[in-house]
Amino acid sequence: MNRNIMKSTFAAVLTLALLVSMLPLQAGAVGNGPNINPNQSINKDRVKTYEEMSDFLYHVTDRSDRLELEVIGESVKERDLFLVKFGNNPDNPTIVFLTQQHGNEEMITEGALNVIQNLSTNSRHVRELEEKVNVLFVPRINPDGAEGDVNFDISDYTAGGTSTRFNANEVDLNRDHNDRTQPETIALHENVLQKYDIDYLIDFHHQGTSPVLDDRYVSGSMLYPTNPGVNEDTVIGSKQLGSVIYDAVTAHGWGHLAKYPGGTANTIARNGLAYEYDFSTLLFEMRGMTDNSREEAVLGQKSNGYLIKQAVVSMEAAMEAIADGSINDADVTFWDDLPYQEYRSQEEGQE
Repeated sequence: MNRNIMKSTFAAVLTLALLVSMLPLQAGAVGNGPNINPNQSINKDRVKTYEEMSDFLYHVTDRSDRLELEVIGESVKERDLFLVKFGNNPDNPTIVFLTQQHGNEEMITEGALNVIQNLSTNSRHVRELEEKVNVLFVPRINPDGAEGDVNFDISDYTAGGTSTRFNANEVDLNRDHNDRTQPETIALHENVLQKYDIDYLIDFHHQGTSPVLDDRYVSGSMLYPTNPGVNEDTVIGSKQLGSVIYDAVTAHGWGHLAKYPGGTANTIARNGLAYEYDFSTLLFEMRGMTDNSREEAVLGQKSNGYLIKQAVVSMEAAMEAIADGSINDADVTFWDDLPYQEYRSQEEGQE
């Protein structure tokens, strides 16, 4: 290649690199993941339907000596609500993973199902984990909303009404922890929260796509209970749980977490459960929903794999730290410097 051709090629490559560097953040990783756009469809190929999830849970628990499946109640539309139990030693600490109070926040449940699959094996690590920690999974507590099978019109949603935040009665289950008017909330409280000796609970959600920190899209945000009536030691345990997850997630290149600007109301799980039952709780809001009335809340499918992986990393880190006791040494001072997320649009946090 002669020198003039080399110069032209180099100039073209440099120009292209400069143009790419000026484009808005649109990489596939969660921290920089794309909103839905005209060149990207919304699909739920990575999400199990209710029937598929049910079949999976029966299959994996039937084949495992370490997992137990329990039906804790029914939804408004009479879908079974499931509890998966791993470990049954009352002397061991217990953590609850709660997913999909909001039906359109779906990748978390896929992460939980992956973790359940991992715990069904007979590996040495799983056997050792079983001896040290109890884990309760409440996957998809709002199956009617997840199926879009509700008693109100959601056909104008961005994806056509495939799923919704609310249950079939158009009630936000994460505002029903005081009154408990809905069968899903009643089942959760009576057959899980009041039945087991729980030490920790993570309430997994998805938020919209616009939250940023340091001008980068967040992969998620977290918050401990902020109601002033919550016991101080309970709050510390919650902060320690968040510390464990923060370290685990941010160790990956796609992990970019912020503090969630949540309120103090006890109607929501993060505050109400810590206040009523005195166990540590953590809210974890991952980025993007599968359907919503607001287009800016919906995330295209390119980031789904990262979101599922983030859920798996979070759950496994929490289980490990509780099992080996390292959670008790977790540094909570990072919370003092962790900034709150900001919003690039009119969207606000809903928890």
